[in-house]
Amino acid sequence: MGRSDVGRPGGAAGTPTRTVLGMRVDGGTYESSVERIVGWAAQHRPRYVCVANVHMTMVAHDAPDFMATVNSADMVTSDGMPLVFMLKRLGLPEAERVYGPTLTLHVCEAAAAQGVPVGFYGGTPEAVAGLRAELARRFPGLDVRYSYSPPFRELTAEEDNQVVEGIVASGVRILFVGLGCPKQERWMAAHKDRLPLVQLGVGAAFAFHAGQVKQAPAWMQARGLEWLFRLAVEPRRLWKRYLYNNPRFLVLAAMQLVGLRRF
Repeated sequence: MGRSDVGRPGGAAGTPTRTVLGMRVDGGTYESSVERIVGWAAQHRPRYVCVANVHMTMVAHDAPDFMATVNSADMVTSDGMPLVFMLKRLGLPEAERVYGPTLTLHVCEAAAAQGVPVGFYGGTPEAVAGLRAELARRFPGLDVRYSYSPPFRELTAEEDNQVVEGIVASGVRILFVGLGCPKQERWMAAHKDRLPLVQLGVGAAFAFHAGQVKQAPAWMQARGLEWLFRLAVEPRRLWKRYLYNNPRFLVLAAMQLVGLRRF
């Protein structure tokens, strides 16, 4: 039924892991995730972290190359409650949600306390400015060395080289990437060997913490209904994602759990 307890070599080793529709999901917690990310930051080695939900799972299910990108990550957290439910049913009763926007705050808090420099890549200029202002308010000691909002097009090779050189020269040890799924995961994988630091793909966390997009109430998040709140807030942008992917996920996940299909 898609069980595996093997951690990624040199990555989330020691963390129990399961596969959901063929995509790896690690059964970590906020505490263990932050400890690992901050610990990796001190090693000056390339790492990247995916924050997985139903949308990412279904994109991976539909695109084998993207599935390989996620499964090659050094950590894949269970951002969505449906994935937490699957982890529990697959033998990890202590699994909990590790939500991207909240993980961002925990990592920044630890980075501020330990003097680990961070950077931000992605989002709009307004989102990046709002994010930096909010984090400076919450964590006055946070050392932000780099931030860049790329244009809504593919960078030229020269521009990309300049971005990489700027990030490396800044001394950033943890880079938050907010390009949205699947773009940010592909970007992190493509740049892993060029950036000797930890990349953390956090999706909409930039816009959430900048105050541009409302987050679902805690009770909706706890019950796996965040998708419904976000659909109500941004129906034109998100209707296809949720109304197409969510039913398919439910059917395929049920088939995995009862053994009708292997992934």
